[in-house]
Amino acid sequence: MSYFTYKNKQLHCESVPLARIAKQVGTPCYIYSYGALIEHYQAYDQAFAELDHLICFAMKSNSNLAILRAVAQQGGGADIVTGGELFRCHTARVPTDRIVFSGVGKADDEIAYALELGILMFNVESAEELAAIDRVAKRMKKVAPVSLRVNPDIDPKTHPYISTGLKKSKFGIPIKDAMKLYTTSRYKNIRFVGISCHIGSQITQLGPFEQTAERLASLVTRLRKQGVTIENIDIGGGLGITYDKEKPPHQTAYARVIKKHLGPLQTRIVMEPGRSIAGNAGVFVSKVLYNKGQGAKKFVVIDGAMNDLARPALYGSYHEIRTVRQTTARKSKVDVVGPICESGDFLAQNRALPAVKAGDLLAVMSAGAYGFTMASNYNSRPRVAEVLVHGRQYDIIRERESFKDLPRGEHVPKFLVSGRRPK
Repeated sequence: MSYFTYKNKQLHCESVPLARIAKQVGTPCYIYSYGALIEHYQAYDQAFAELDHLICFAMKSNSNLAILRAVAQQGGGADIVTGGELFRCHTARVPTDRIVFSGVGKADDEIAYALELGILMFNVESAEELAAIDRVAKRMKKVAPVSLRVNPDIDPKTHPYISTGLKKSKFGIPIKDAMKLYTTSRYKNIRFVGISCHIGSQITQLGPFEQTAERLASLVTRLRKQGVTIENIDIGGGLGITYDKEKPPHQTAYARVIKKHLGPLQTRIVMEPGRSIAGNAGVFVSKVLYNKGQGAKKFVVIDGAMNDLARPALYGSYHEIRTVRQTTARKSKVDVVGPICESGDFLAQNRALPAVKAGDLLAVMSAGAYGFTMASNYNSRPRVAEVLVHGRQYDIIRERESFKDLPRGEHVPKFLVSGRRPK
C-alpha cells in the first residue's frame, strides 16, 4: 500500500496534505508515515511468524525517539552501534533485552553502559574487542553476553560503501578465526549466546542471503559438535527497497530462505532491518527558491541541501522527486541543487521534472532512512524538523533547530574576549 498519494491534486501523507504540514513547520522538513512504518515492520513479523524471532530495528537508519517507540510497541528492539544510540533507545523505552550492540569500535565506557543496562548481546568484531569486553565485565563483576560477527566473504552486489561481508571489509571476523575464538576462548566474564553476520545494505537479490545462511548453518553445526551453545543467530539486515526501478524480494521470500537453512537449528533468529522498514515511510519536503540557467544547463535551486539529505552527494543515490502540487506541465532536464557552497550539493542531476517556480514544494521520496540521521550543520545550517503522520493527524517529533542552537557548547577564550594577544 502506498501512503504517499495525490488527492485533489495535492500530495498527501496518509490523509494529510504535505503542503499543510510545510506551511506550519516550514521547509525543508522530513515527514514520516506511521502507517507505512508499521506495515513494513509487520511484513517481517508475519513472514518470520513460524520461527522464534526478534526484529531489532537498525536505528542508524532513523533514530528519532518516536520511531524507536513505535517499533518497540510492536514488539521490536534495536540494533545499535554507539553509546549514544543506546541512550536514545533507553530514552525511548526500548526494552534493553531486545538490544544488540554491533559496530567495530566499541569504547570501554560504551561497553560498560551496555552491561549496566543489560542488553541482549554484543556482536563482537575482533579478538581484541572480545578481550576488552571481558576486561570491562570483570571490573564490573558481570558476565557479558556475546556473539561473534563472522565475515563470510560474500559479495552482496550493492554499493561498495555499504558492502560489509567481503574479506576486504573492516567488519566481522573470518569464519576460521571465529571458530577458533569460540572453541579456545577462556574468558571467565564472557558467555557466548549467539553468532552474527551482516553482509551489507540495499541488497536486491536473494542469492547473497542464501549463501550467507548456508555458511552460518554449517558453522553453527560445527560449533555445536565442539560443545559451543548457540542460542541466537543474528542474520543482520540489508534487504533493499525500491528507490527507482529496483525490485527487491518480499520479506516472505527472504524468510523462506532463512527458514530453509537455519530453521532446523532451532535457535532464535535475530534480524536487523532498517532501510526496509523506514526508507519508504518518509519523504523530504523542500521549497523552490529559484530557477537558474547556465548556458544549456538548467538548475532548480531549493532550500534543502546535502547537509539535510546526504545520500545523493555521498553515494550518487537516486531519489524520486515529485511536485507536491500535481501538475501536467511539460518536463525538462534539470539539476535540483541546494544552497550549500559545494558542487556536490545536489539532490538530482539531469532529472526530467515539470516546470516549477519559486515557492513551489518538492517531495524527495524514499527519504525515511539515512536522511536525518546523516544530517549535519555544515555551512551553519540548522537541522530541520521531523513530523510523524498518523491518519488525519500529525505531530512534530523533532523541532527545527534555530540559529541560537548552532553555537551551543562553544566558548570564546578570555584572551579573545578581552582583545589581548596571548604572550
